Amino acid sequence: MFTWPVRVYWEDTDAGGIVFYANYLKFFERARTEWLRALGVEQQRLREQLGGMFVVTHTQLQYHRPARLDDLLLVTARVVEAGRASMTIEQTALLKPQQGSAGDAPAQLLCSGTIRIGWVDDRQLRPQRIPPAVMAALKLPR
Repeated sequence: MFTWPVRVYWEDTDAGGIVFYANYLKFFERARTEWLRALGVEQQRLREQLGGMFVVTHTQLQYHRPARLDDLLLVTARVVEAGRASMTIEQTALLKPQQGSAGDAPAQLLCSGTIRIGWVDDRQLRPQRIPPAVMAALKLPR
């Protein structure tokens, strides 16, 4: 499971100071991008060297609790299903407990979901198999 910290800024909130619902998709995108980068898979380099890229094909989110201005979130990503041309990634946004909170308070679940991404060629955006080098870097079965 990969975890990436995200701080909530003014630009992320609505008039009530609560994270606007669509911004969780941005938080999830950041965590997926950083997860790939941590595995040595840089998306711009994929386009330049392999002529392909990942695109989001489906999302499903469930909102549990609101995040608010200045909250520090822990956004996770983990592959739950992988095929030849796509994969499904389970993601969560958790509220990181504040230091000094009672005991070892667990992180609170704010939003959870699945994101399906597919591999396409970068010119015609047609589905293709994920290149073996990318599958190996992601430690996915070929």
